[in-house]
Amino acid sequence: MNYDIKEIKPLHDSQVYEIIKKVAEEYGAIGEGFGPSDPEVTAMSQHYKDESASRYLVATVKGNIVGGSGIGSFNGSHDVCELRKLFLLSESRGLGLGKKLTEACLDYAKSKGYTSCYLDTLTSMKPAISLYEKLGFTHLDKPLEGTIHHGCDIWMLKAL
Repeated sequence: MNYDIKEIKPLHDSQVYEIIKKVAEEYGAIGEGFGPSDPEVTAMSQHYKDESASRYLVATVKGNIVGGSGIGSFNGSHDVCELRKLFLLSESRGLGLGKKLTEACLDYAKSKGYTSCYLDTLTSMKPAISLYEKLGFTHLDKPLEGTIHHGCDIWMLKAL
């Protein structure tokens, strides 16, 4: 498989927005508090910058963007980061791209000094939950204080 993972650029913003919207609808993550309603989704490249210890990566297959994932500070913390917006088009699932994106985000987080990584997701996103478990994330009984994703019902944490 010919794929590439690279940092998001402004020219990718509209494609990433459409992917997030499509995948969110597929999993019932629509309405207030979910991916497409998040203001940063329309201009991801502007919200994920190295100077703020955050990064959003896109995955391409044969030159076409098929998804992405981001990492950034959780609620302004210097110790806890958050894995954000891992979305892949259905035709690109099962290729190992979710794992590669997540691992690249976690490697970046470690390089920035984060000591743990939080995420929240939906029960309906079973393939993602399985991936997170395989990568060492453990389930929490409740979200970390300060989360802004109140529609999520799965919360996980991983020591870095």
